[in-house]
Amino acid sequence: MITRSGSQAPYPGPEEYFTGDVRVQPLFDAQDAAAYGGAAVTFQPGARSAWHTHPAGQRLIVTDGVGRTQQWGGPVEEFRAGDAIWCPPGVKHWHGASPATAMTHIALTGVRDGQGIQWLEKVTDEQYAAGQRASAL
Repeated sequence: MITRSGSQAPYPGPEEYFTGDVRVQPLFDAQDAAAYGGAAVTFQPGARSAWHTHPAGQRLIVTDGVGRTQQWGGPVEEFRAGDAIWCPPGVKHWHGASPATAMTHIALTGVRDGQGIQWLEKVTDEQYAAGQRASAL
């Protein structure tokens, strides 16, 4: 089965789950035999997801730019094109672009009991800026 490029319309990341300019390009939906879906997500500089968890985990493959991620209670970490990130099941985290550079990743999101993500509160400007202070040291 081939899903043709552009056959699924892109949409803006909903304001309740994202801060800043985010564009989601669906690639494919989860199937019974492959319980994960895929999307290419582009974050403009400073844009980021809200805190969230994945019941079956998520793999991010960074295709362009520079981004940031943080697990709850941990440091803000930077990543770049070519990096792959594993978001373990049930771990509270966020991810997005760096302040000065856009970032695109392909998200392969596991689905368990029909759910791929549980959205939580938004990342505050102070939480996001903690990565800037750390990279300046």
